[in-house]
Amino acid sequence: MGLATAAAGLVTVVLMLNNPPVPLSRLCAVLALTFGASAAVMYCYGWFSLTLAGTFPALCAERSASGALLTAVEQEYWPLRSACVYSDGPTVEHISTSVNVLTCLLAGLSLASACAGPVLRRRAFSVVDH
Repeated sequence: MGLATAAAGLVTVVLMLNNPPVPLSRLCAVLALTFGASAAVMYCYGWFSLTLAGTFPALCAERSASGALLTAVEQEYWPLRSACVYSDGPTVEHISTSVNVLTCLLAGLSLASACAGPVLRRRAFSVVDH
């Protein structure tokens, strides 16, 4: 659903820009929805990769480079990560930080758009009143 919402939001933004004049507050609302749905899609992608075990546990070698045995595979859901834990202490992480960075970036853009919409709307009304 998040992917469909993000795609629909993107189409809506394109249609809004093709038919000016567009109130900026409405454009910010659609952008907030689009960025928020995209952030949800990115997080769900990482979450499903961890939940379904993806290829990450298969990347854990039975022994580390120093010869220590694999003791556990730890998975965290925020921040998204999968790590091989060896008996001598070191861990080897297998989920890219780019999923977390992209998720946080899209969520931040969604929040910024959601906050900018009411500010732009108030500003437009104050210009009309004067």
